[in-house]
Amino acid sequence: MSAAPSLAPNTGAPNTGAPNTGAPNSPAPVAEDHLPAVILGPGAPNDLAGLKVTVVGMGASGQAAAALLLARGATVTCTDRGAHHPPVPGARCVFGQHDEDDFYGADLLVVSPGVPAHSPLLAAAAARGVPRIGELGLAAAMLQARGLPLLAITGTNGKSTTTWFCAQLLDMAGLRCFRGGNLGTPLSTLALALLRGEAAPDGAGGFIENGALAAAVVEVSSYQLELPGPLRPLAAAVLNLTPDHLARHGDMAGYAAAKLRLLSRLAPEGLALLPAGDPHLRADAIPGGLSAGAHLHLLGGAPGVRFEGSVAWLSGGRDDGPVDLSALPVPGRHNLENAAVAIALAVHAGAPRARLEVGRLLPLAHRLQAVPSQDGLRWVNDSKATNIDATLMGLGGVPAGALVLLGGEGKEGADYRLLLPTLRAGGHRVICFGRDGGLIAEALQTGDPALDVLTCPGLKAAVGAAAARAQPGQTVLLSPACASFDEFRNFEHRGEVFAALVAALPPPGARA
Repeated sequence: MSAAPSLAPNTGAPNTGAPNTGAPNSPAPVAEDHLPAVILGPGAPNDLAGLKVTVVGMGASGQAAAALLLARGATVTCTDRGAHHPPVPGARCVFGQHDEDDFYGADLLVVSPGVPAHSPLLAAAAARGVPRIGELGLAAAMLQARGLPLLAITGTNGKSTTTWFCAQLLDMAGLRCFRGGNLGTPLSTLALALLRGEAAPDGAGGFIENGALAAAVVEVSSYQLELPGPLRPLAAAVLNLTPDHLARHGDMAGYAAAKLRLLSRLAPEGLALLPAGDPHLRADAIPGGLSAGAHLHLLGGAPGVRFEGSVAWLSGGRDDGPVDLSALPVPGRHNLENAAVAIALAVHAGAPRARLEVGRLLPLAHRLQAVPSQDGLRWVNDSKATNIDATLMGLGGVPAGALVLLGGEGKEGADYRLLLPTLRAGGHRVICFGRDGGLIAEALQTGDPALDVLTCPGLKAAVGAAAARAQPGQTVLLSPACASFDEFRNFEHRGEVFAALVAALPPPGARA
């Protein structure tokens, strides 16, 4: 390493321990790297002068991290095996390949979440003493040093909606906040705005005037928790765990350990929220144990949040008592639970329970979002449902007899027969589309030959087929249970195209 003496390694990074999963298929835990001390500070222009940093992975997170590092004066190299990323002004860009020297000769590696921490070049660089940190941890270090509380939400399903709800609740209470991380705006974008003395983005298209930012609500993925750096949230929730991302985490034990690692990093007096009775999300499975001084609460238990119908009762916290969720405008029992978690986190951050009006909560885009149309049908965009469990939740939010659009780029090991009981119970019909539409249709029809299933080549054809087959007033639900990358940049792009296709449909009287 060639860092100057003032950038000496910090040895006080939190010790997160190592998960003892006992599972041979789980990858070895990622060791905690000792970071240059200046990274843990509040950040200032040119405070990283003399530090050579390589940013690995140039998606949205990598672009945001590079911009932040350049503003702090670092010498930045950006690298990605993809050849078609936009250049980063002020940085040296190596696209289409990786150069070993960019890894081994760096003082710090900043890693985007799409790049596994166990990848050979990252592991080899770490073995040579080059520290690594994720984009989220890089930004969190700076924000925490400035005294900004972070609320972190993870889980297989519901984390985006819960993040969205929590931010709205804090805003209702006059605690203006940023929302982002794995959801939408990278945390480094917020850090860059504060570094420059600019109005802070709120992550929802608006800005927060200087001095009014009270908190950041951050969706955190299991990928981001591989290299979290000094992330220390004021409160954190792990909502649930169902099979997903197992190609990266090895098995459910490895996946659970990645999620639970968040709870070993809480700030003193922090709040940890786990679902009661989940066989994987247990307090004794937290790698390294719950943070000293943190409090564990339960979703569906006490202390924590328990339910009586549509009323959530908070106990053991700062402002205990009931919250009526009956006015929540977003359908589905799972959204009642998401709202309850959001309330518990917001209350811990200082929002008075009496000021939290769930009837004012707006749905997250692409998650059971109504799509305007003129054709007499009820179209629902649930493009955020990129796995089977998310689609099962989406099916719980629509009436019986819906037409359900499934398809895209399926995930390894996905068993689409798990959808059959819910599809049968709801009397739904299915239209499959995209790269793996045929595989999904085959799995469903093998499990239930009587199920009405149609296969189309792509989303445009599926929307046209749904419009032709549906009866007036019927619901058409896009809830793909697949990733979007066969046709689209991401699930947002897929949802936007879906809405545009629906908007272009003629009214019933104009159909040929």
